[in-house]
Amino acid sequence: MSDVLDPINRRILAELVANARIPVSELAARVGLSKTPVALRIRQMEEMGLITGYRAILSPLRLGLTHVTYVEVKMSDTRQTALDRFNTGVRAIPEVEECYMIAGGFDYLLKVRSRDMTHFRQIMADRISALPFIHATSSYVSMEAVIEQNWMAV
Repeated sequence: MSDVLDPINRRILAELVANARIPVSELAARVGLSKTPVALRIRQMEEMGLITGYRAILSPLRLGLTHVTYVEVKMSDTRQTALDRFNTGVRAIPEVEECYMIAGGFDYLLKVRSRDMTHFRQIMADRISALPFIHATSSYVSMEAVIEQNWMAV
């Protein structure tokens, strides 16, 4: 993989992360190649699964989703069947922005985005608490996003 991520490909990825709609001609000028080699490199990285797609990044704040709460979930059953059922259920809750299985004192960490505390309580009561095999939850309200990004350094 390191040969695929040569310095030029890293620069291409960095530019695409910053602006996925950049014209290939402009991208080529920024990385010092012509359009055809840049287009070929992008296609190669797509075919390898290094680039998995392109999407619009929405502003949660502009959409009125200003409230972020992290929820620790402890499961009553951690056999694979129970985990699979929980995973399927949590994926169906659109307000759950992120969900991670955790090794430690609890089983899952959810990032829930909502309009306000009332909205969060509704999501918690109606959706999250109804998920299968939940034993206990603890919630932590975010006061401020110090770093929030949806890309990784290349």
